[in-house]
Amino acid sequence: MPSEAHSQIVRTFLESVHPYDSLPQDELARVAASFGRREYPAGSEIYAAGEPIRGVYLIKRGTVEVIDRNGSLVSILGPRNSFGERGLMRDGLAVTSARATEDSVILMLPDAELRRLIADSPAFERFFNRARPIEARGTDLSTLKVSDLMARNPVTIAPDATVQEAAKTMRDRHISSLAVTENGGRLVGILTTRDLTGRVLAEGLGVETRVGDVMTHDPLTLSPESLGSDILHTMLERRIGHLPVVRDGVVKGVITQTDLTRFQAVSSAQLVRDAATAESAEDMAKVTARIPKLLMQLVASGSAHEVVTRLITDIADTVTRRLLKLAEAELGPAPVPWLWLACGSQGRQEQTGISDQDNCLILDDSVSDDDMTYFHAFAKYVCDGLNTAGYVYCPGEMMAMTPRWCQPRRVWRRYFQGWIDTPSPEAQMLASVMFDLRPIGGTPALFRDLQAETLASASKNSIFVAHMISNALKHQPPLGLLRGFATIRSGEYKNHIDMKLGGVVPVADLARVYALKGRLSPVNTRARLEAAEHEGVISVSGARDLVEAYDLIARLRLENQAALVRAGRKPDNYLAPSDLSDFERSHLRDAFVVVRTMQSAVGHRSGTLG
Repeated sequence: MPSEAHSQIVRTFLESVHPYDSLPQDELARVAASFGRREYPAGSEIYAAGEPIRGVYLIKRGTVEVIDRNGSLVSILGPRNSFGERGLMRDGLAVTSARATEDSVILMLPDAELRRLIADSPAFERFFNRARPIEARGTDLSTLKVSDLMARNPVTIAPDATVQEAAKTMRDRHISSLAVTENGGRLVGILTTRDLTGRVLAEGLGVETRVGDVMTHDPLTLSPESLGSDILHTMLERRIGHLPVVRDGVVKGVITQTDLTRFQAVSSAQLVRDAATAESAEDMAKVTARIPKLLMQLVASGSAHEVVTRLITDIADTVTRRLLKLAEAELGPAPVPWLWLACGSQGRQEQTGISDQDNCLILDDSVSDDDMTYFHAFAKYVCDGLNTAGYVYCPGEMMAMTPRWCQPRRVWRRYFQGWIDTPSPEAQMLASVMFDLRPIGGTPALFRDLQAETLASASKNSIFVAHMISNALKHQPPLGLLRGFATIRSGEYKNHIDMKLGGVVPVADLARVYALKGRLSPVNTRARLEAAEHEGVISVSGARDLVEAYDLIARLRLENQAALVRAGRKPDNYLAPSDLSDFERSHLRDAFVVVRTMQSAVGHRSGTLG
């Protein structure tokens, strides 16, 4: 049994860790006594892939690397981070391995106790469900609406057309059915390739036969509000492969067995698997072309925005790591250790359906001038591959193929210190980008101390912090007078608001400032806000208001992108407030007010946030 002294130490620690901080004091004391404690020297293994996991691990002190079965880095975790639970397979075996990278103290909560907490506490249920995005209901076909699955803009034909015209249309459009309509889109029948085979060819009818003579009259239909389970049950029971979707007698789409197959083939796990085995950037482009469909499905299933963006970012990470391996296969082993890092939205694990690339290379200080020739070719190979795969070149050239961003560690240390010592406008911009760095592949140790040093140095420099705060206030929420929105006044996006620059970016900028002030290591915006609350950088009420505002803004941004994909358009960041309900408009404006209020607090108190 744990000693009373041990329990008291653990209890004090848990009071600063979410979601344990939500427990009543007597319950917290009982849970603290349930934790085991182990010390792991630097370099020691905590568990290996394939081993049973018997609970959830919580880092009290030190740093832990989580590695996948291919030896690729999954994440670097520090104090107050949990791990292990999210790596479970159905049989309770770990799919990753974990290793202490410095002397660490790890607490472990037994599985039975964790399950009890999840069952009894909404805070635990929310926290640990968010930590298991792969298990979310994102690809549950049976619970999605038909409108999220069907092919839009169905191809139609008139009943007086000939079967030859119908066959040509199917061939040219690569489809297996035609909705037969008249009088402004009213559905009267459906014609399939099976009908052409069984009712035309098999009966020896001529090519001038009317479609109306061989079509299926008054076919079974579904409404856009029907569920995926209705499709499955109808197709299985009636043995049919095509179902028109109709509202008020007018055809809105057609759903086929092929649509269901495509849906089931689009999952984050499948895309990651396909990217990890791709042999070329062109093959990867075929994988990333399916991301908009994945985004639409995840949003339609009600997945949290941080789950959607994390899953989409995982695909970018996998593409990057695969290109790194292909680069070494093409160019040979690297002459010195290196580390590839992502910044921007990929660094924060917040990618959506549209992303360019932002990355850099940190090289070991032993690199020579001759070695640099290798690394310039290496970086160009990967950046060119990312561009081919759909992650287009950064307009600001914030890429490892730019010599400035492919440098030895000592140069990076000089970069960071120079930006801190002389916070010019360019330095503020670059520092903002670089504070979002996240290792993707290579040797993580090249960044670990550098990150801690930079945070410590930057947080002590009041002038630099003031400049970073000023930089964080450049993007303002689009609030207008009289409870309205300040929409774009002209051009393609007239009467729209930019949900990226006016919505998620202001919150990301605030979270970065909080992380700087608190020397917090998380890079993800939501994780930074939660860490800032736990560390007392901002007040509990301020943090929770801002998190809720951010959740609403990010969710509406994704829902808008999903709606564009569903309509056959490319996703973008522009939302027309008129497309929202009165309820949604009111709450969106309230969310923007919260963001502006927090910006005002930062601007007026530059030393005391929240």
